[in-house]
Amino acid sequence: MRLIDTHTHLYLPDFEADGDSGRKAVERAIDAGVAHMIFPNVDNATVEPMERLADIYPDNISVAMGLHPTEIGDGWRDRLAEILEHADCGRPYVAIGEVGIDLYWDKSYEEAQMQAFELQALKAVNKGLPLIIHCRDGLSQALEVLQGVKGVKGVFHSFGGTTEDVDAIRCVGDFYFGINGIVTFKNSKLKDTLPAIGIDRTVIETDSPYLAPVPKRGKRNESSYLPYIAEFIAQASGMSVDNVAELTSKNATELFSLNLQRQY
Repeated sequence: MRLIDTHTHLYLPDFEADGDSGRKAVERAIDAGVAHMIFPNVDNATVEPMERLADIYPDNISVAMGLHPTEIGDGWRDRLAEILEHADCGRPYVAIGEVGIDLYWDKSYEEAQMQAFELQALKAVNKGLPLIIHCRDGLSQALEVLQGVKGVKGVFHSFGGTTEDVDAIRCVGDFYFGINGIVTFKNSKLKDTLPAIGIDRTVIETDSPYLAPVPKRGKRNESSYLPYIAEFIAQASGMSVDNVAELTSKNATELFSLNLQRQY
């Protein structure tokens, strides 16, 4: 079984307690059958540690460049301009992300978040890259932006919505859906939405260090926990784990144009 974690932040300070800037977490993931990981960027300060860790494991890590919506505040245009320059620097980024709308904590920058999302969506289309979309309490705003950007593709990361949300997203475009530990939570209804999504548009992720799946819930999440998510999806969908691994890895490889011959 070979899995792809399509969204993980093993480069964040949460892993500094291990004393190796995330390297042990990467190696645990590889040992657990996670052959490849995608690191989405968060803000200007995370670019260097993200790319440094990716450079140590070039066969196992790909990177995406973007400015997270919660980082949109005063002076955001200058920070975004720097991020967009990184996107053009020549490194082979596999996506623009993590970008989108987050109105859970603060609604005061709603318009700015929409503007920043649109600029980054346009950059993705210009570069022929998919978007890694963060959407929390802002689906209508995110879809409004996406409706205005022709040719956009990507994944709604950490998706936890309903069948109606899936239908609304599909009215805008043929997007993939990132399923993570939320699907394993006792009170989550996400497993009921899986049939509407379909395995052909499902990719799996951990969103490490957040949202650790059952039975690791409450702990610092990491990519080595991805098999728990694959196993839950397999049970909920009446499929074998190997089939889930094969199909979700195929989806991720196609969406992000990954070149993984050495791992598969």
